Amino acid sequence: MLDRSRLPTHLGIIMDGNGRWAQQRGRPRVAGHRAGARAVRRVVRECRRLGISYLTLYAFSAQNWGRPRQEVEGLMNLLGEFIAREWQEIMRRDIRVIQLGEQRKVPAFVRQRLQALIKTSRHNRSMTLALALSYGAREEIVRAARRLARRIASGSLAPGAIDEASLSRLLYTTNLPDPDLIIRTGGEKRLSNFLLWQSAYSELIFSRKLWPDFDESDLQRALREFQRRRRRFGLTDEQRQEKP
Repeated sequence: MLDRSRLPTHLGIIMDGNGRWAQQRGRPRVAGHRAGARAVRRVVRECRRLGISYLTLYAFSAQNWGRPRQEVEGLMNLLGEFIAREWQEIMRRDIRVIQLGEQRKVPAFVRQRLQALIKTSRHNRSMTLALALSYGAREEIVRAARRLARRIASGSLAPGAIDEASLSRLLYTTNLPDPDLIIRTGGEKRLSNFLLWQSAYSELIFSRKLWPDFDESDLQRALREFQRRRRRFGLTDEQRQEKP
């Protein structure tokens, strides 16, 4: 059984396997992405039901823009449809939506819908759903470093004043806690440029399930595994037990 008091505050998911799911069935890759959207709905609902406060979904990476044009266009159309279809449920379930990533690269029709949903849902408090869209962790860190460099050049910041906190405040996730758990589906075992700075002490779980097949039972299985882990954050077990 899940211990509701020991769930991750922030869960990140790398949703991998849509293309392979479609290929196994002799269907175009966009069919896999459409099936993946149904998995998103299942997992968001379950996270909301369980009381997970922050959920970040790796929806589209900075590197994904290099995929075939037809697939990218299909993904963007699906995202626009998803926003329109799920709008009422997002509001009914009191979910706040935010975006992590480069907004300017997102097609205007998707960007406008997403920004409207972000604005409308900004006062929702029961859960935050962060869509990592046109997102890359290395690009995020470079962006923050450039902003720090401009402050140093202007004289408003001394180089010696730079610390982890000052850089963290300039990341897309500035108002989010670091992820406690990151799940990757599809059988691959890497982070693929996802929340590299923030995941320094995240627990990692890799599922062999392709994302469209990932369901509530798979999520609960991963959460039970998370609850069996011993998180030390660089300390010993004895020190962790003494820490309030």
